[in-house]
Amino acid sequence: MFAEERQREIAEIIKTNGKITVAEITERYGISDESARRDLRQLEQKGLCKRTHGGAIVPQQVSVRPPVDRKFEEMPIFENYRQIAKAAAALIKENDILYLTGGSFGYILTQILPRDIFYTVVVNTVDIAKELRDFENIDVYVAGGKMRRSGSLVDSLANEFVSRMHFDLCFITGAGLTADFGLSNGTDETAAFQRTIIRNSRKKYLLMPGTKIGTDAFIKVCAAEEFDAIITDWECVEEHAAALEEKGIEVLMAEEEK
Repeated sequence: MFAEERQREIAEIIKTNGKITVAEITERYGISDESARRDLRQLEQKGLCKRTHGGAIVPQQVSVRPPVDRKFEEMPIFENYRQIAKAAAALIKENDILYLTGGSFGYILTQILPRDIFYTVVVNTVDIAKELRDFENIDVYVAGGKMRRSGSLVDSLANEFVSRMHFDLCFITGAGLTADFGLSNGTDETAAFQRTIIRNSRKKYLLMPGTKIGTDAFIKVCAAEEFDAIITDWECVEEHAAALEEKGIEVLMAEEEK
């Protein structure tokens, strides 16, 4: 099979499945890792994929609209998300005041938050707050305001609520991160809310799956340098991590369990 024909097939697999790994390419076509990575590099140059540390994914559109609804109990929990969340949970100390992000990471963290120390958690998602009701070792504050169908609250009322608080640490996530543009998200309301949280936090941690690093979304939240550390995973492209580290940002790589 010619390289061009193989690359067409690989591009179709990525389009259909959303991703492909180097291991899948080498097994399917009987080629070396180097040849597989060369194929992906050439497909990326044509705009047909976005390379990751272990393979490639579909190029992402600039995100504008937030998810309309989230059903966490039906959400698949990917191993890279779980390991990022575990690394974040290990940073929580006795008597901390913590802002906990909503969405996938917020839900996963509710399953692994410490239960043997006392601390305070502030959330802006009613579904996450519901998950925290049974924790006897934490105080929970919920930002008030107009609730989106997704269950989150990020309007001006919610922003005013958190503007009166100070956090020992915050866990933030987003739709995209690059060294040049910084953290970005889909709506201005979300970006403004996150800026307030970041401004009022002593320690700032960004939880980002590797596939979202190197991608810019619609609205800039802040520069990447605002964060004390970025917690990501083994799918992060090496040059993207290096570009962040060149700006003096600590990049913590969650490890895949064997």
